[in-house]
Amino acid sequence: MDQGCFWLSNEQFARLEPLLPRDTRGKPRVDDRRVISGIVHVLISGCRWKDAPSAYGPCKTLYNRFQRWAAKGVWGAMFQALATAGGPPAELLIDSSAVRAHRCAAGGKGGSAARQSDAPGAGGRQRSTL
Repeated sequence: MDQGCFWLSNEQFARLEPLLPRDTRGKPRVDDRRVISGIVHVLISGCRWKDAPSAYGPCKTLYNRFQRWAAKGVWGAMFQALATAGGPPAELLIDSSAVRAHRCAAGGKGGSAARQSDAPGAGGRQRSTL
């Protein structure tokens, strides 16, 4: 298989295969193992869908499968099955992003209310923060 590409092992795919949807109509699906490997590659590398290596198949297929399965809850079921699959308890890290929220002076609802630090001092004019 291609160098630098991620591929599910036989054991990994055997664990995931029973969780895949089987209610498809129309054209037969392309190889699930190849598509799942491509989706994992995109998620791990952070590349755009259209920049996925051609070894995984059409990028539109990767994107569409990811979106459809996300809407059906397939990815959540897979993560749950992998997290609870025997062995010692493991922590499952899905995303490494950090999100911070702040409260504004207008009661946490946005707006243009001045912050306390922007208010003029006890008897003076407002100072620039630059």
